Amino acid sequence: MHALICGSIAYDNIMVFPDRFKHHILPEQIHILNVAFLVPEMRREFGGCAGNIAYNLKLLGGSPLIMATVGDDAGPYLERLDRLGLARTHIRSVPGSFTAQAFITTDLDDNQITAFHPGAMSFSHLNKVEQARDVSLGIVAPDGREGMLQHARDFAAAGIPFIFDPGQGLPMFSGDELLDFLDLADYACFNDYEARLACERTGRSLAQLAERVQALIVTKGAEGSEIHLREQCLHIPAVTPEAIVDPTGCGDAYRAGLLYGIMQGWDWLRTGRLAALMGSYKIASRGPQNHAPSRTAIGARYFQTFHETLW
Repeated sequence: MHALICGSIAYDNIMVFPDRFKHHILPEQIHILNVAFLVPEMRREFGGCAGNIAYNLKLLGGSPLIMATVGDDAGPYLERLDRLGLARTHIRSVPGSFTAQAFITTDLDDNQITAFHPGAMSFSHLNKVEQARDVSLGIVAPDGREGMLQHARDFAAAGIPFIFDPGQGLPMFSGDELLDFLDLADYACFNDYEARLACERTGRSLAQLAERVQALIVTKGAEGSEIHLREQCLHIPAVTPEAIVDPTGCGDAYRAGLLYGIMQGWDWLRTGRLAALMGSYKIASRGPQNHAPSRTAIGARYFQTFHETLW
């Protein structure tokens, strides 16, 4: 059986400005801002939440299906998916559009200026969950607004359990819409900022939101994560990484661990620990899809960290 991953496929264009923005932006002239930054260092990474989650789930030996929309420039990404053995049966090409992309400029103080173009992502609602076969679990990850609403309804109508993972798309939804998502979903996952925003938008406490799903997971970076169940709250410690290089995509790696554990029928402690381990692999590598531990290596490190056998 497959995990259907509804979300974005995107290019991340990352540029480094070898100076500090504050030396070039005059506060008293902010109303007539007109600046240009020379960025001699630039790289393009394969990203997007659906692509990142599927990449990590494949590392674990899972069977992900990506449901996403891409533009005319998606050729290199699609070729990469083929090389990785990731099916693109449910990746729709939208003629006349660009694949979603982020343009991120970082200065020497790690300040960032980001522009994001959604492109084909805005047409994600054209994909229907019912078009996928042999799916036992799903996730609604950040995507076009209408697509996220549609896919949540589709999963619920098909009786397929799914994780609601709004990520950076959370501000697109009202409090009532967020509550509707939670009532349709079986699980939900936020980072700590998103969890606070969800509480503010809905007027509900975190405990009240957790009552609407089987499990509500809150990630807290270096502080680990919490899995809120109806009868208890589990604290999952962060796994110490080999290095701290780039946090981009850590949340997606974590979510792949959740998907794998749920599909295996594992308890939440083991599932959360695997999710934390996957996040630690990601943060030690630049870019969201450049870490490549073998399944054997993942199992060995899990045993070394938690003193129990994983596979």
